[in-house]
Amino acid sequence: MKLYGLIGFLLSHSLSKKYFDEKFRQENLFNYRFSNFEISHINQITDIIQQNKHLQGFAITIPYKQQIIPYLHIASNEVKKIQACNCVKIIDGQLYGYNTDIIGFEKSFTELLQPHHNKALILGTGGAAKAVQFVLKKLSISFLNVSRKIINETTITYQQINQQLLEEYTIIINTTPLGTFPNTNECPDIPYQLLTAKHYLFDLIYNPSFTKFLQLGKQQNATIKNGKDMLTIQAEENWKIWYS
Repeated sequence: MKLYGLIGFLLSHSLSKKYFDEKFRQENLFNYRFSNFEISHINQITDIIQQNKHLQGFAITIPYKQQIIPYLHIASNEVKKIQACNCVKIIDGQLYGYNTDIIGFEKSFTELLQPHHNKALILGTGGAAKAVQFVLKKLSISFLNVSRKIINETTITYQQINQQLLEEYTIIINTTPLGTFPNTNECPDIPYQLLTAKHYLFDLIYNPSFTKFLQLGKQQNATIKNGKDMLTIQAEENWKIWYS
């Protein structure tokens, strides 16, 4: 048997297991399995690996995309650069780290990008935000991170988002877990009433498909997109790494 999995906390919202269960069925990979490994601390990763001898690789989600770095034996150039990893392949007991969020976000995000979308607000500063920053730099889109507290010169607080700022920053990307199932009534604290049809709201969340963040943006006629395509693309990129 060959085992793959997802590591994170919490995982009730995740569609990864369903995705790979169906993929294995369709491709007649009857000896392949996918499991969710919900852990409360990153140091439990060693127990997961020791207790699952058939584990070939795993995906990593919130909140461990940065915390996994010290456990890697070899990291891709992208992982080294952004210090975030969402895909691990196990070879002879060694952990090889990759970041497929980068390609997943870029391919999904750019589909609806317009010429006037040239400045972005990134809500959140976690591992997923690192991949978003990498892509925006590649696309020459300037950005500010939005957090509850200022941590560096490119970070502002939610209270600093006003009409003048939103006239300039027409892309808003949610990398926080706010609004994820089952907490679907939650959303980032931004002044949605100031949004317009010029704005592009991208939510990395895919469950639910229509988050409150996107609902409130749609009410202001903003362009919206959820994280479902990003999930699918990065899952396929993970599979290319695992199966190669």
